[in-house]
Amino acid sequence: MVKVKDIAEVIETFAPKSLQESYDNAGLQVGDPEMIISAVLLCLDVNEDVLKEAKERECNLIVSHHPLIFKGIKQLTGADNTQRLVIEALKNEIAVYSAHTNLDSVWDGVSHEIARKLSVKNLEVLQPQPLSPKAGLGVVGNINPLPKIEFLRKIKETFNVAALRYSAQSPTLVVRRVAVCGGAGASLISAAIDTKADILVTGDVKYHDFTSYGDEIIIADIGHYESELCSRDILSRVIRENFPDLTTYFSNSESNPIKIL
Repeated sequence: MVKVKDIAEVIETFAPKSLQESYDNAGLQVGDPEMIISAVLLCLDVNEDVLKEAKERECNLIVSHHPLIFKGIKQLTGADNTQRLVIEALKNEIAVYSAHTNLDSVWDGVSHEIARKLSVKNLEVLQPQPLSPKAGLGVVGNINPLPKIEFLRKIKETFNVAALRYSAQSPTLVVRRVAVCGGAGASLISAAIDTKADILVTGDVKYHDFTSYGDEIIIADIGHYESELCSRDILSRVIRENFPDLTTYFSNSESNPIKIL
């Protein structure tokens, strides 16, 4: 019988909580570590639809990438959405566990998964952690040379991007070296340029990031949701490799909260 604490242990062995950023709140968010798990639901964000789906599919553990509890809760009265979700999870005896920036920074984490989907090889960490060079945010590596537009189309199709935003002013015509960062990676643009990357694939890029750096590197903004949905694949592999008989599902109810008309 697999307990909540067993899942927490294997995830944290793969992606130690010591790798998370100082502002983060990875780990067990809600529930009893000793509770026996019936099934696991994997998602990017915990919301009302995901909780409802967990109940319907008889999953008493939700494993998410984004933490349900990101900032401290000083009361539990249902005054905001986070409190209401916590109360609903507790009422239904559903535990919630999150692996966030530790999953971003670990080797073979989110950025590596993006790179794998784009066939990027010979990976190096883009912004290594000082005490752990193989851990850090983003990765950079090489691909077989592709015309810029062809590679941008590949990105759009691979991550099902409704509207790909990219720096039109870049003079680069052929892509050979690729940097990627899951989530909001605009802070790594300079690091990508320093590694001689032709392109940075990430999310949440601001207008002035495009105007400031777009003539030095191709910046491709695929969206936060699209860049991190692959976190479910990583978490699924970690759980299945350690507990092959445990039932795990990808959430069918979650969708990108940002729509394009």
